[in-house]
Amino acid sequence: MSIRPWRDITRRQSRQIMVGNVPVGGDAPITVQTMTNTLTSDAKATIAQIRRCEDAGVDIIRVSCPDAESTAALKQIVRASRVPIVADIHFHYKRALEAADAGAACLRINPGNIGSAERVREVVAAARANGCAIRIGVNAGSLEKDLLEKYGEPCPEALVESALDHIRILEDYGFRDYKVAVKASDLFLAVAAYQQLAEAVDCPLHLGITEAGGLIGGTVKSAIGIGSLLWYGIGDTIRVSLSAEPEEEVRVGFEILKALGIRNRGVRVVSCPSCARQGFDVIRTVQVLEERLQHIRTPLSLSVLGCVVNGPGEARETDIGITGGGAGKHMVYLSGVTDHHVSDADMVDHIVKLVEAKAAEIEAAEAKQAA
Repeated sequence: MSIRPWRDITRRQSRQIMVGNVPVGGDAPITVQTMTNTLTSDAKATIAQIRRCEDAGVDIIRVSCPDAESTAALKQIVRASRVPIVADIHFHYKRALEAADAGAACLRINPGNIGSAERVREVVAAARANGCAIRIGVNAGSLEKDLLEKYGEPCPEALVESALDHIRILEDYGFRDYKVAVKASDLFLAVAAYQQLAEAVDCPLHLGITEAGGLIGGTVKSAIGIGSLLWYGIGDTIRVSLSAEPEEEVRVGFEILKALGIRNRGVRVVSCPSCARQGFDVIRTVQVLEERLQHIRTPLSLSVLGCVVNGPGEARETDIGITGGGAGKHMVYLSGVTDHHVSDADMVDHIVKLVEAKAAEIEAAEAKQAA
């Protein structure tokens, strides 16, 4: 037990699979995924979008492969990507075969939806031959007709039964390099389904609240749903589904992991909502700092508070802190200790330099320790 047991999360033990060179499940870090929204057949546009997601820290990227033009472009996309590519396949088994041969690290496909046993056998053989994993993706919006007739509506039991049916097909062919998702736009339904599935299987689970909404609403729903499951210890890889650019999904995914202390990347900002006591414009300052510090990948913490009521206390718990003062002079804290003052005009540039210097210091210490 840690010295702060209220923060402890006991993670569900799953077996581990590989998605390209990225381990998923077991004791591997929980990975963050997103999906491109460009035409996959437009390799140049898709690679440009992948690059932005890589800069945001994505671990795995999915691309849709609805036609032969898309799988034809996939080889170039896979070659250009620095992270593993998942090919999203629906119904057409030939697209799965083409994607596996093109170098996809994983196929998102429901084996029960691609036709005959022979077609499933071909897809499994192609995945095995090319070192592809498979993600079974059950969605409340596209449940099989017989399950809807059996249960009357999408429910946790229906989602889990669908997942187990698809799992059984892969297991019958001796294929075990798979992960599973049981997504729904209803976060209560999704959470309950994942909880039931986690009890029934030992494979890695891919978390998501599907069709969650726009940037703000979708972030809230995803944070509640995905965050609840992660807090229970359920989940090995996550995708935040937003009606927003994919790099925003990546940022939100990492913020969820950071909030739970599961995985830290970049600057964790502690900031106040601001009030009449503030010594500087907290809201605008935080907006600018978050934008200018996106390039920092080293985990560290920054507190930005407008006045001395909670400012010193929060600064004691962060690597760098700033607290608003009078006459345009604000107190800067380093490693929780008061250090110096900075003026309004210089504040943002000064904080950015301090954060960059602290990140470099941490990186150098880590490199020395590893040597």
